[in-house]
Amino acid sequence: MDTLAILSLLIVLVVIIVIIYFFSTYNRLNSLRNAGDATLSQVRVAMKKRLDMIEQLVESVKSYAKFEQGTLEKITGMRVNLGKASPGDLTKMNGEMRGLLGNIIAVAENYPVLKTSETVTMTMGAIKDIEDEIARHRYTYNNIIQEYNTMLDTIPSKFVGRGAGMSKKEYLDFFDEELKRPVVSWG
Repeated sequence: MDTLAILSLLIVLVVIIVIIYFFSTYNRLNSLRNAGDATLSQVRVAMKKRLDMIEQLVESVKSYAKFEQGTLEKITGMRVNLGKASPGDLTKMNGEMRGLLGNIIAVAENYPVLKTSETVTMTMGAIKDIEDEIARHRYTYNNIIQEYNTMLDTIPSKFVGRGAGMSKKEYLDFFDEELKRPVVSWG
């Protein structure tokens, strides 16, 4: 083989390797983006479950105490906006939900009979389970998004992602709200 044939073969080989790398990186980025979107949907579903439980708790508390109608309106408003909420919106809604839950707990603490109600106790246990579920999904989402964003920040995958029109995703950051996390106990 002459040098021109060897050089042509090397160029074809390099082009094939670059194409394989491009498609492999592109597919990985898409896979991470889709996994992030799926996990974010799971967070939304868990937050909707939390709203359902808070609403059930409000109904239980209402039977013992006069409870403001605004609380139910806030829950309904959050439920409507939950499906289209961005990670930043979810963070804000998370804080609002925690505030509502804290208010409900404060009202319930003023009624000793309510504190021992089986319905209230079961609902509070379900809320605790949902809080754990949200935390697990948030952790998973943030890990996926960290890898996705890192790939968009590092060379050469950065060029593949940016060339395909991909941009970094926002993390779910509930940390400030967790510092104010209402205590879900009746002890």
